[in-house]
Amino acid sequence: MPFDKANSLLKEVENANPTTVEELEQFRIKYIGAKGALKDIFSEIRTIEPGRKGEFGQLTNKIKQTAEEKFRIVKEALEEAAESNIAIPDLFAPAEPLDLGSRHPVSVMMNRIVDIFSRIGFTVEEGPEVEDDWHNFTALGTPPDHPARDMQDTFYVANDPAHLLRTHTSSVQIRVMENRKPPIRAIFPGRVYRNETISARAHAQFHQVEGLYIDEKVAFTDLQQTLLHFAKEMFGATTKIRLRPSFFPFTEPSAEMDVSCFICDAKGCNVCKQTGWVEILGCGMIDPVVLENCGIDAEKYTGFAFGMGVERQAMLQYRINDIRLLFENDVRFLRQFEATI
Repeated sequence: MPFDKANSLLKEVENANPTTVEELEQFRIKYIGAKGALKDIFSEIRTIEPGRKGEFGQLTNKIKQTAEEKFRIVKEALEEAAESNIAIPDLFAPAEPLDLGSRHPVSVMMNRIVDIFSRIGFTVEEGPEVEDDWHNFTALGTPPDHPARDMQDTFYVANDPAHLLRTHTSSVQIRVMENRKPPIRAIFPGRVYRNETISARAHAQFHQVEGLYIDEKVAFTDLQQTLLHFAKEMFGATTKIRLRPSFFPFTEPSAEMDVSCFICDAKGCNVCKQTGWVEILGCGMIDPVVLENCGIDAEKYTGFAFGMGVERQAMLQYRINDIRLLFENDVRFLRQFEATI
């Protein structure tokens, strides 16, 4: 009788034909599972006469192997069928457009300034933002008791008062003059730091572009014409400039430069405070002491320098009334500006 049950179970396994995942799982439970039909067959081995136990064992192993092989074959077939039903995307379809960002208004303005001066022969130079006292102050004619050295104006490196965060990119001018012989014609864009209270019109970090030209017989009129060219390129061909006497420790004579208000066409508005003029930069002839500090013969060479705040240019161009907006990284604010590049 046990042989009859085993042969009957073998035929049942051979004739089984699961065609779905659910049917295959039922097949596994019934014939391969720990509590399946084979368990009852194995329990019959104790009733088999000793001479035929080996034969019965071979029969039960054949049932188990047949069931496992059928399970494997059907499972692989079902998996292949499922994979063949997966929709293959069109590999030649256009890609989804990328949501690119915009140039930051400060970057836009800095690039414009650099481009204008580059076209008339100024090279672009950069230097370290953590600077030493000589390059940031002393070489520029700023004595130790100058107010700019006050802790309220400058960020000094902790436990190292000889180093600080540069307060202007004029420090790069000194580095260039120390390592290059005239003629020198260069601009110096970069980030600078001042220990100031942050408000709508002032920030503890901002950007500058400074310029320098040194050669034989450089005169104040060369400075004037260079800045007039810049103003016309930046603000329009009808732009006018005026220079007002001022003071900077490293230039003599020194001046502040105004441009005719490009917002109201010099008729008077809130931006120019009804004067028709807008201040945009400081400039002057390089003090001979600064030239000598850098190893340049002040009897042979003269030069001029100028510097402007990039944030101020951006605020004027884009009518931004709060400098803090430029540093908050608010995407809603930044999306208003020039197209993606």
